[in-house]
Amino acid sequence: MKLVRITAAAAAAFLSFGVGTAFAQEREQMMEQVHFLIPGGAGGGWDGTARGVGEALKNSGLVETVTFENMSGGGGGKALNYIVENASSNAGTLMVHSTPIIVRALNKTVDMGFRDVTPVAGIIGDYAAVVVGKDSDFETWDQLYAAYQGDPGSVAIGGGSSPGSMDHLVPASIMQEAGSDPLDMRYVAYDAGGTAMAGLLSGEIAALSTGLSEAIALAEAGEVRILAVTAPERVDVVPDVPTFKELGVDIEFVNWRGFFAAPGLPEEQRTAYADLLQEMTTTEAWATVRDRNGWIDIFNRGEDFSAYLTNQEAEMQELMTGMGFIQ
Repeated sequence: MKLVRITAAAAAAFLSFGVGTAFAQEREQMMEQVHFLIPGGAGGGWDGTARGVGEALKNSGLVETVTFENMSGGGGGKALNYIVENASSNAGTLMVHSTPIIVRALNKTVDMGFRDVTPVAGIIGDYAAVVVGKDSDFETWDQLYAAYQGDPGSVAIGGGSSPGSMDHLVPASIMQEAGSDPLDMRYVAYDAGGTAMAGLLSGEIAALSTGLSEAIALAEAGEVRILAVTAPERVDVVPDVPTFKELGVDIEFVNWRGFFAAPGLPEEQRTAYADLLQEMTTTEAWATVRDRNGWIDIFNRGEDFSAYLTNQEAEMQELMTGMGFIQ
């Protein structure tokens, strides 16, 4: 199944390595202060990534001040439109994003994509996970899947993004690889990862499709159980959680997350941002953030990052068409 092959290759590839005047005027301030624009609400993967990177930049002494702005809406489209339409006033802003910047453009959830902004660098990979609440009757993936096979509509699976998005596509791909029709899955969309997790804990949904990093803290607190992860092998931070491959579902998936600047950013400024982020990934402060979230380092920058996005777009279009998510 293509999602398996694409993402495994993508992770390996990552391991290789008027507006202009406004940007020039703010050049000296940009490394003193970096402002992160987050296209979703608190508690989601974008939020955790931006705040984790900001923490590492601050604690390593690379940036004096970091600030954050959550801007939910439109499946990430509100923030994307904002940084494009207000480019000259966002010279010091980095917007976090991930695979959905491609998926949501393909399924028309948003009307802009990565070409409308300035790709700076991909930073981390986050495995996907299927999670249930602590009081769930489903103690294992096999139990959940058996119930799904009996009556797909009775096993609602939620995600922190719109129908047809990454949180929807991943569990649909899992169901397809397990031998079921992915279009039978009942997907419940929430506006952000935090609200999706709240929906799980309140019993609105049977299971949650989410990034592993979003589930770790609640799993450690005993609030949720992580049934399985899309990693190729068990992840050190959650050693008791099996992989889907162990359970007979031949799927691997890692979702990259990275940063984009406003359109029109001069090349020297894109280089300065990429240099800053690359230096951050060598620090102990970053290792602390990365390891506690179960992330993997997949740094890629500049034109190489842009080329990767172009390739992934073609691959995701083929995958989504084949699964019936787009025409």
